[in-house]
Amino acid sequence: MTFRFTTAEDTLLAPDTAGVFFDGIFSDPKLSHPEGVAVGPDGWIWTGNQDGDILRIAPHASRMERVASTGGFALGLAFEADRALFVCDLKHAAIFRLDLADRHLTRFSEPGIKIPNYPLVDTARGRLLVSDSHASGVPGPGIWAYDLATGAARLWCDHSFNFANGLAMRGGEDAVYVCETFAPSITRVPILPDGRAGKPEPFATDLPGLPDGIAFDSDGNLVVGCYEPSRLLRISPDGSRTDVLVEDPTAHVFCHPTNVAFDGATLYTANLGRWHISRVAMDVGAPPLWQASR
Repeated sequence: MTFRFTTAEDTLLAPDTAGVFFDGIFSDPKLSHPEGVAVGPDGWIWTGNQDGDILRIAPHASRMERVASTGGFALGLAFEADRALFVCDLKHAAIFRLDLADRHLTRFSEPGIKIPNYPLVDTARGRLLVSDSHASGVPGPGIWAYDLATGAARLWCDHSFNFANGLAMRGGEDAVYVCETFAPSITRVPILPDGRAGKPEPFATDLPGLPDGIAFDSDGNLVVGCYEPSRLLRISPDGSRTDVLVEDPTAHVFCHPTNVAFDGATLYTANLGRWHISRVAMDVGAPPLWQASR
């Protein structure tokens, strides 16, 4: 793997392409230590906080509202089209399902998973894949699969990951990409024709940061949110090259960025270390985003 980075000025994007999208330090409810972020079918930016609140932010950051709450600690979240939102919860060691039609929140998973960290909807196979971080500092399995209709669960991939975290699938490819935060690396798990997990294989290793959340851009590059240091990486489609996309040495615009989500050429990141959602203009010709659009 080729890694290109020397100084803060050597990032692919200039610092002013990133800015605070919504600052929730004084909002009600507060946007305290958000880990998950997703773009909803309504066009709003959805996230969660340390109190288990499920929140959505208007597209122009004019307001934020609480939709529901697990009463725990919300981690990753993922939409099943316009039907449901799935939310991982650290305190309850469970996945919750929010019905988007009536906003009724129910526990979706039975006991079994240890640290449900990130959910990924596998629409083609009618299932929800969820990373199990197992335990901090103790590698273990793995990735669980839940039937979207019944909630029936099984351990889909029993590989021992070093803190399995964010998940992503690339369009047209039968594989799941997994962050191993403390490896630090990205692992690729092929999906076999019968839907079972194939043998995990390294995709990008020895990353310059602790990977937490991942998402593919329109060109097939993998964008990685690094919990430490506060930077985003971009990995080439074949995994052979890693660049620092953008970073914040002061940890104000990015502060322990975790999950990332695309809305066209705009990237949103959660910041577990602070109280805001960040926004990055991936189009190099876009105007600076240092100032929030509120």
